[in-house]
Amino acid sequence: DVQLVESGGGSVQPGGSLRLSCDASGYTYSSNCMGWFRQAPGKEREGVAFVYFGGGRTYYADSMKGRVTISQDNAKRTMYLHMNSLKPEDTAMYYCAGRTVPSCSEVPADFGYWGQGTQVTVS
Repeated sequence: DVQLVESGGGSVQPGGSLRLSCDASGYTYSSNCMGWFRQAPGKEREGVAFVYFGGGRTYYADSMKGRVTISQDNAKRTMYLHMNSLKPEDTAMYYCAGRTVPSCSEVPADFGYWGQGTQVTVS
């Protein structure tokens, strides 16, 4: 059974950094796309960054491009999102998600597996 578990969220001052983690121990689709999304109150869920789990190729959405780095540790089956120069408008719930096909998408509905989210507050 696939379970994605996020951690690492919290409160940070503007300009600060955070590293989010996604434990994907139940995710066995080694060449498929995983990613990070975020959703602020009253707004739609939007893509942040994506990685071909196992292969390492990355893709960044415009939402935080230049301020985030997505990475993975295959041995630990963990995906990370390193966030820098955080702004108040980055305040949101951040989710990791996985697909069952080897292509990335910024559309949340294209992802079948989701974690419970981790809150990031920048103020």
